[in-house]
Amino acid sequence: MKTRFVLIQTSHAGNVGAAARAMKTMGFDDLVLVAPRWANVLRREETIQRASGALDVLAQARIVETLDEALDGMSHLCATAMTQRDFGPPTRAPRQHLEMLVQGKLQPQSAEPATPAAPETGVAFLFGCERFGMANEDVYRCDVALSIPSNPQFGSLNLGAAIQLIAYEWRQALGGFALENAAPAQLPDRADAAQVGGMLTHWEQALTHIGFLDPAAPKKLMPRLNQLFNRAQLSPEEIHILRGVAKAMLQSTPPNR
Repeated sequence: MKTRFVLIQTSHAGNVGAAARAMKTMGFDDLVLVAPRWANVLRREETIQRASGALDVLAQARIVETLDEALDGMSHLCATAMTQRDFGPPTRAPRQHLEMLVQGKLQPQSAEPATPAAPETGVAFLFGCERFGMANEDVYRCDVALSIPSNPQFGSLNLGAAIQLIAYEWRQALGGFALENAAPAQLPDRADAAQVGGMLTHWEQALTHIGFLDPAAPKKLMPRLNQLFNRAQLSPEEIHILRGVAKAMLQSTPPNR
């Protein structure tokens, strides 16, 4: 699915480099800058340093004068906003909205039934300037205002961090990346009921030997231990260790009674 990140009137060169790096780590490379403070921002030393190797993203990034130019070919526009506007598009958390978009669960403007986002759909994520965020008129033209859930007492995110979060959530909604060289998940080897039962019998003998368990009044000690060990989902190796503990208790001298 075509994806574009649009930075509007960015004032700090380092944030452009950070944006490129954040995008590349999530597999995106379409970056458009709208009227940035520096005309040569893509070549500035701070930009290149903060990109940390994402020079290919910078190399193909474009600088345009208007937002209309930046949105050419895009059909679904996502603003980013810290606070909800009284008027304008709905405000949603990124994960909620992006999953709805991919799964076709968004209510369309027309009477056409909702369908999953097609591969040719152009999705653009818009970010405002560092100091003031997005202008209201730019937010109003978007389909949604994405608001990253954060600490109500301190919700300030720098531009690079916000782009990284949005890029991650979008990549996850699209299916994510498989972990390279990851070993296939395997269920742990678990002791069977007979092994657990034998260990409990061994422990019952040992606890009686040291005087902790009174056979005449056992109460519910052994059933409780049975539940405890069942919750632990012991492996055969762990059963072996516990039986070793029981054997050591049985070989000890019982206390005077």
